[in-house]
Amino acid sequence: MQNSRTYSVISAALVAWFQEARRDLPWRRTKDPYALWVSEVMLQQTQVATVVPYYERFLARFPTVEALADADLGEVLALWQGLGYYGRARNLHAAARIVRDEMGGHLPRDVDALRALPGIGEYIAAAIASTAFDVRAPSLDSNVIRVITRVFDVDTDPNLAPARRLIRDHARALLPPEQPGLVNQAIMELGAVICVARNPDCPRCPINAYCAARALGIQNARPVRRPRRELPHRDLVAALIAREGRLLIVRRVPRGLLGGLWELPGGEPQPGEDAAAALARILRADLGLEVEVGTLAVTTARTYSHFRAATAVHRCAATGVPAPTGPWDAAQWLSPAEAPRYALTGATLQALRAIAWLPATDDA
Repeated sequence: MQNSRTYSVISAALVAWFQEARRDLPWRRTKDPYALWVSEVMLQQTQVATVVPYYERFLARFPTVEALADADLGEVLALWQGLGYYGRARNLHAAARIVRDEMGGHLPRDVDALRALPGIGEYIAAAIASTAFDVRAPSLDSNVIRVITRVFDVDTDPNLAPARRLIRDHARALLPPEQPGLVNQAIMELGAVICVARNPDCPRCPINAYCAARALGIQNARPVRRPRRELPHRDLVAALIAREGRLLIVRRVPRGLLGGLWELPGGEPQPGEDAAAALARILRADLGLEVEVGTLAVTTARTYSHFRAATAVHRCAATGVPAPTGPWDAAQWLSPAEAPRYALTGATLQALRAIAWLPATDDA
């Protein structure tokens, strides 16, 4: 660990740079803990440029915790459509109801109390507490971890507990008693625009004189990275079933992958089972429909957190009344005009745009 004077000098340099060079982002114009919470949830695994319009639309529709808590989950998911990782939206909605019902509509100031809410982990809790309430809590997102491992040359995997503790100690030592959130934001900004993952712009860095990795010429070797795991591949099937200009969609149960979203009915074939047999089996068992499987309409490709999937979408004719069970809890006959009110899965949107049932200009 460095002496306290070194940490203070680095912090002062970061703040001076940040106040001069920071990007003008909408969540930086407020200290409202709810607005900051929404922004941090949206920014998880999503680029800033993508988040900005979603953030503005979301707060326009749900300006307070109470407004979000009072809303139907389906409306929240529909407004979230295109941001992906829908579990974030489900957790945000669930947590808003807890804040409304058990906390008087006010987010707690305490980091541990924030972490007890659904979807709020160590990083988001610290970001809210430090920025909104001036709590001296280090926010360890990927940008901060990258900056810290370079400046202080942390030479082990930051996902391992000893390295994580060391990074947290350095980050905490950089935080002054006054406006710790400003330093957290400055470190995050530095990692986002200068101390980037590959080929950082070291000459422009306001703290390059204190960077141990730069002095050693090993910037690109920090943080230490684990080998990437190859994602497994899954082949799926789905059915396009039309009646009087409407398509059958089903809603996934509100838990697990893509919970609460609407999709074309389908699933995963059993080993050795072809698309026709798989669709006939799945739709009979989980929808109570008898189907005649027709031609292939389109094949979609999507990447999820733990696997990649190719979905073969077939035009089908069906008899019977949909009675969803198993992976689905509702069914609907959808017209193109009604589609914006439904939170459709990415694979479903991709398929419906590919066959020109929906316009390609809708939000992805």
